[in-house]
Amino acid sequence: MLLICYKKCGTCRKVEKILQEKNIEYEYRNIDTENPTFKELKLWHEKSELTIQKFFNSSGMIYREQKLKDKLPEMSLEEKYELLATNGMLVKRPILLHHEKVYVGPQVKKYVENL
Repeated sequence: MLLICYKKCGTCRKVEKILQEKNIEYEYRNIDTENPTFKELKLWHEKSELTIQKFFNSSGMIYREQKLKDKLPEMSLEEKYELLATNGMLVKRPILLHHEKVYVGPQVKKYVENL
């Protein structure tokens, strides 16, 4: 189980706490220092069955500063992967990889609560 998070993210901290309380082992990856790669993002997106939009941290400062709400509809899927791979703070978190499945954002908390 791989948990990709940001230490200052409240949802990430809640998910970590649940995993620790349940004594579930997991590997932690800090998204702001180990940015997901193009290849990882593409694979995770395909496995998640979510839209690529769900992988964007739409409430983040960088998202707003770059006016991505207006730009994303004009971008190809490949361009979106490239953009996400430039900065971990653009990526929605937490991300959980478990049993060949990928969970993103609020899905992660729901999933770990039911483990």
